[in-house]
Amino acid sequence: MDKNKQAAVDAIDAKAPLIAEVSDAIWEYAELSLMEFKSADKFCEVLTQEGFTVERGICNIPTAFAASFGSGRPHIGILAEYDALSGLSQRAGKTEHDELVPNGCGHGCGHSMLGAGSLAAIIGLKAYLEQTHTPGTVTLYGCPGEEGGAAKAFMARNGLWKTLDAAITWHPSDANEIETGSSNSCIQTQYTFHGIASHAAGDPEKGRSALDGVELMNVGVQFLREHMSSKARIHYAITDGGGRSPNVVQPKASVLYMVRSNRVAEAVELQKRVDDIAQGAALMTGTTFEKKFIDGLADTVPNHTLETILYENFQALGVPSYTDEEYAFMDALSKTYPGGDTALPGTGAKNDPAIAEQVKALRAQSGHGINDFLLPLYQGEAFEPGSTDVGDVSWLTPTAQVHVAVFANGAPGHSWQNVSVGATTVAHKAVLHAGKVMALGAIDLLEKPDLLAKARQEFEKATAEGYTCPTPADAVPVVPD
Repeated sequence: MDKNKQAAVDAIDAKAPLIAEVSDAIWEYAELSLMEFKSADKFCEVLTQEGFTVERGICNIPTAFAASFGSGRPHIGILAEYDALSGLSQRAGKTEHDELVPNGCGHGCGHSMLGAGSLAAIIGLKAYLEQTHTPGTVTLYGCPGEEGGAAKAFMARNGLWKTLDAAITWHPSDANEIETGSSNSCIQTQYTFHGIASHAAGDPEKGRSALDGVELMNVGVQFLREHMSSKARIHYAITDGGGRSPNVVQPKASVLYMVRSNRVAEAVELQKRVDDIAQGAALMTGTTFEKKFIDGLADTVPNHTLETILYENFQALGVPSYTDEEYAFMDALSKTYPGGDTALPGTGAKNDPAIAEQVKALRAQSGHGINDFLLPLYQGEAFEPGSTDVGDVSWLTPTAQVHVAVFANGAPGHSWQNVSVGATTVAHKAVLHAGKVMALGAIDLLEKPDLLAKARQEFEKATAEGYTCPTPADAVPVVPD
């Protein structure tokens, strides 16, 4: 490793106690989407102390921020998340379900680590720029509400990501790899029907049931399923059934819908058809309804050029090493759910039989609950049915994502097992390692204009149809009622 890259790595190692402290603090706060006030404050305080120019409340989102260092181009963005999930409170370092706070929240997707790893990357990049005086700007973007709120999509609507030459992020995983492929777009909308209350037996003719409106809307959507793309998905949850008295005609009822498709333009069109069904249900029941946009996410556009750069740096760094005690903890954790000993991690293993065989051999060689090896670089066709607002970034600037193993092999997403590992030394090692991989990849982009130009050329070709923003012009970030 050359001395300039080594300076970035050394800076991250020097700040390891601070980075771990931030990661653990965000884990403890465990704040839900768009309510991450303590978490945002913590990041902004640390970044200010570390010499970054910090802007809070960017794009009119109170818990969003941007922290920058350097000047001129290229401008590289590092993306951070820090929202938790409800109902996943869990004590750290335990191999059984043990709530820390009854019915509390927890970082079941690892965003406490995600934000801290991005902090590590930007600290390393600042050290690099200070040592080399290389032209360029690096910015850490605090992006709240990935689990429900989609701040990155609102930022995309405001054109923020167009200002970047590239964006890099990471996500805690059960695999060391560079992610590739696409994901589902997703639009989330709440429909609240309003009717007229009356006695269901004595004066039924005077009532208009909001719950009937909700139920007829749901029936209409069931018939829609035959006439939409096989790659599309529609999910719903009745969030307000109108109360607990069946002898009252329900005057108010609500349903929350998620419309997904593998292309955001298709999801937007499908969403319009769902809106029409809501209108029809209201007409049939003599009710009215109001629609609240919750969030919208685009599909992800991969960039193989950036993926290759990150992979080469991951190879050069190797993977984290673990103590016997850490291995024992992860081995025990992997036995608390089905598939911990048989699941094959990584995008390639799911899509390429040859890579699957390699991964099987690597897992056998490792023999542990945590996957302590780097997976082969896979850049074939890949699709994940879930959704992320990183997709909206990828439609406006070349974007790539690192995965670092911290969860036990095959661990369920959004689980207490993932919360348990999130404030341990295993997590701290993953956070630092992710920061180093991202920082070193960004340094290549700062130093080698030809690589950045190649990534931009690939991006322009992949996004030639243009970005269809799923976020209406008048929408503001909200959480469902």
